[in-house]
Amino acid sequence: MLVAVMGGKLQGVEAVYLAQKAGWQVVLVDRDPDAPAAGMCDNFLQCDFMEKDKLMGLFKEVQFVVLALENSLALENINQCALAAGVKIFYDPAAYTLSSSKIMSDRLFADLGIPVPKPWPHCGFPVTFKPSEASGSESVYRINSLHEFNELIKKLGNSGDWVKQEYLQGPSYSIEVVGYKGDYRAFQVTELEMDARYDCKRVLAPAELSLEKVHEFKESALKIARALNLNGIMDVEVILHEDKLKVLEIDARLPSQTPTVVYQSTGVNLLEALWSDCTAKSVEAGKPRGVVYEHIKVTGKRIEVGGEHMMSEAGRLCIYKDFFGAEEAISNFNADKEEWVATLIITGKDRNEAWHKRCTVIRNIMEQYGINDCIDLYPH
Repeated sequence: MLVAVMGGKLQGVEAVYLAQKAGWQVVLVDRDPDAPAAGMCDNFLQCDFMEKDKLMGLFKEVQFVVLALENSLALENINQCALAAGVKIFYDPAAYTLSSSKIMSDRLFADLGIPVPKPWPHCGFPVTFKPSEASGSESVYRINSLHEFNELIKKLGNSGDWVKQEYLQGPSYSIEVVGYKGDYRAFQVTELEMDARYDCKRVLAPAELSLEKVHEFKESALKIARALNLNGIMDVEVILHEDKLKVLEIDARLPSQTPTVVYQSTGVNLLEALWSDCTAKSVEAGKPRGVVYEHIKVTGKRIEVGGEHMMSEAGRLCIYKDFFGAEEAISNFNADKEEWVATLIITGKDRNEAWHKRCTVIRNIMEQYGINDCIDLYPH
């Protein structure tokens, strides 16, 4: 099967990876020939997402269009072209618009009675500031005092809508929901670890979360999907604080990072789930394996474990097998380069074995390059 992946950034990396695991041929479409996913696809089409003639010509040749971008005008144009060409696509503008606004999302959670962090001023310090419509960890601030609060307000001025809510400590988790017209399915819960700037640096599976909490999380995610009348895929992120799961955000789009971990742990390919409307045998989960998925940057005599922003700035990426002992890596690696980045994908019979293998991989890289410093920072 031939699929078109629209967008070559980190969502595109995820989509191309999963499409190839499904055995599909991939045409990647992006304006930037050096987009990260451009080194991973079978064919590349340099194209502006508003060029209807080019898109229509391509869509007549493919069987599935996978969206991997976040520009509303481009998404709408791609959707119209795909519908006109009669090719399968999943795009839900209403759900996407709501999930793109943290303010609108929080209103939905309140209506559904789903726990969320307390909003300012109904909470004490520390407080998080995050833009309502930014993606992931972009421009997230932690404020520890009223003085810092007032200084940040002065700095930000009237630059957009900001969500201000209590800062919560605890482990973070994510889950994907796939479905259409009220029929939804929630998949494996994964565990997230952040770097010092609150960007996800590592995803682990299976999540260390009680069965009771997993069930509670899945029910909340399904409740949100039904309220959205979701058409396609979304992910939900929560934090476990004082034994309570609180929803941080939702995204009604193909996420990056976690679908690969779900695939490596359970064998479920979320792109195949989308394509088959969750009816294919391939969406039946097997016994979960342990997975460590993390981003590293090698520079000079140092390894830094950091958020996925490192990967977005690396240019074209490729998939490598048996990468210093990791089963796979997505990287711009070159033996002659002193600086490179990689997403390590490491599995084991359980999470403990996967973590031990991960430590061996890091040690192998350090020995190979004479490195004696590995930095793995967490939020303050």
